[in-house]
Amino acid sequence: QVQLVESGGGLVQPGGSLRLSCAASGATLNIYTMGWYRQYPGKARELVARITSGGSTNYADSVVTGRFTISRDNAKNTTYLQMNSLKPEDTAVYYCYAPTVVTTQNKYLAVWGQGTLVTVSS
Repeated sequence: QVQLVESGGGLVQPGGSLRLSCAASGATLNIYTMGWYRQYPGKARELVARITSGGSTNYADSVVTGRFTISRDNAKNTTYLQMNSLKPEDTAVYYCYAPTVVTTQNKYLAVWGQGTLVTVSS
């Protein structure tokens, strides 16, 4: 069983910062890409950023670029999302996602975390 566990969400004022963490646990052998998605009420999940095991990054759109930074610690199977200059429109549930997790039994899994709520409000 492989799990992704997010942490770091919460309430922050506009202009503030938060750092989300996502740690993989279980019988993982390799995790290729790890990404962050967010979901607004009544909307589909949308990509925020993703990072490969080699460190290549991709951000969803120019609204996020420059404010959010994704990083990763392969030794800890953990990815981070540093969010600066937060705006009320960043309020959403943020999910961690790993589309290709190779287990120690050589199985390939796509795994979602349970989500963490980020609320930007004064």
